[in-house]
Amino acid sequence: MDYDMLVIGSGPSGRRAAVQSAKLGKSVLVVDRGRRLGGVSVHTGTIPSKTLRETVLNLSGWRERGFYGRGYRVKQDISVGDLVERLHKTLDHEVEVLQHQFMRNTVKSARAAVKFLGPNKVSLTTDNGDYSEVGFANALIAVGTRPHRPRDVPFDKTRIFDSDEMLELDRLPRTLTVIGAGVIGVEYATIFSALDVPVTLVEPRNSILDFVDREIVDDFIHQMRDRGMTIRLGSAVKEIRSKPEAAEVELADGRTIRSEVVLYAAGRTGNVGSLGLDVVGIDADTRGRIKVDPRTFQTSVPNIYAAGDVIGFPSLASTSMEQGRVAACHAFGVALPPPPETFPYGIYAVPEISTVGQSEEQVRESGAAYEVGVARFRETSRGHIMGVNTGFLKLLFSIETRRLLGAHIVGEGATELIHIGQAVINLGGTVDFFVNNTFNYPTLAEAYKIAGLDAWNRMGRG
Repeated sequence: MDYDMLVIGSGPSGRRAAVQSAKLGKSVLVVDRGRRLGGVSVHTGTIPSKTLRETVLNLSGWRERGFYGRGYRVKQDISVGDLVERLHKTLDHEVEVLQHQFMRNTVKSARAAVKFLGPNKVSLTTDNGDYSEVGFANALIAVGTRPHRPRDVPFDKTRIFDSDEMLELDRLPRTLTVIGAGVIGVEYATIFSALDVPVTLVEPRNSILDFVDREIVDDFIHQMRDRGMTIRLGSAVKEIRSKPEAAEVELADGRTIRSEVVLYAAGRTGNVGSLGLDVVGIDADTRGRIKVDPRTFQTSVPNIYAAGDVIGFPSLASTSMEQGRVAACHAFGVALPPPPETFPYGIYAVPEISTVGQSEEQVRESGAAYEVGVARFRETSRGHIMGVNTGFLKLLFSIETRRLLGAHIVGEGATELIHIGQAVINLGGTVDFFVNNTFNYPTLAEAYKIAGLDAWNRMGRG
């Protein structure tokens, strides 16, 4: 059978492209290799790690420690069972919602491995060997990524894990070493640290999260160290050994870190190996990423699109969804206005980090005159009520136009609060918006008013 749109992968970008195509009255087939719909996002990535984080913060009493001290706990002995119970409930719900969404929009789905036979045809092979061929007018490659697993790392799911396998731990480790301080590495490192597991974070480069405003990152590192995490920056890993009694990580400088468990979280690779991209002439780089036109998400073959993590940065579920929608609209000739230049970036570590617009480093590089406004959460009444001792909001304004250029937050609720900054930036708002508007009191959002006034007092009335 032929379809108007073939979607390979059912993660955020695949799902959104499939539903958008169906809403345009097109016939759609979604093919996924996984046991259930949802892709990496639902089963090993976004949803599980955020569910794990929420469960840990609730059961550990982390959010209340500002009041009751560092020894405070809601549940004394937290087991992996406690964490997994909520995880399965959440995942089941996500899959159910997705299946219903497909059914409602008459999107067909199949579980099979896909291989391109030409620019308008693929083969589907099921687990039990059933083979069929399907034609398509347009296709979207939305296969996502998997953890990068170098050959010299002895992954064994006993001592040494990748980020997908961390969800299968049978008990909480007594000590943990995380290799790789990218987004996934810092999220898992800080989540386990919130469970009072001693964590060592190892990163070969001298800095972490380079796309985030430096002041935010410096505060984040300070908070991690303040609660007892060990952070080794500029430390290349020479060898990882799995021993019966412990895992050993030998660093290039001669030091050895011993811990019960090692999480290797240094990079991810696109799941493109079995797609037969060479048949249609699409190239992937050494990490399995596909190059696309950033406006249309077309690959080098015009009727074959790619979206989501498989095309690289920013690798966010939120941006992936939008990419899938844009690709589907372009495929069927639906004109869309150009997207706003800024989108929010959320890192669900403990504490959260969220950022939108330009960092102070980028503003400085541009040569524009600017002013900064800062508000610390502990100075807001709501922060005080919540026992929030740390975290702050930083706003950057152009002195010439008074417009908001960037908003950066580290601390409780950062990923929710960022949307106020996003709206003001994308609507061309100025420092005067924050000064002249009333915010609910007491709220953490009131920090925008405080930071706005902080900058306004130095900028004058314009």
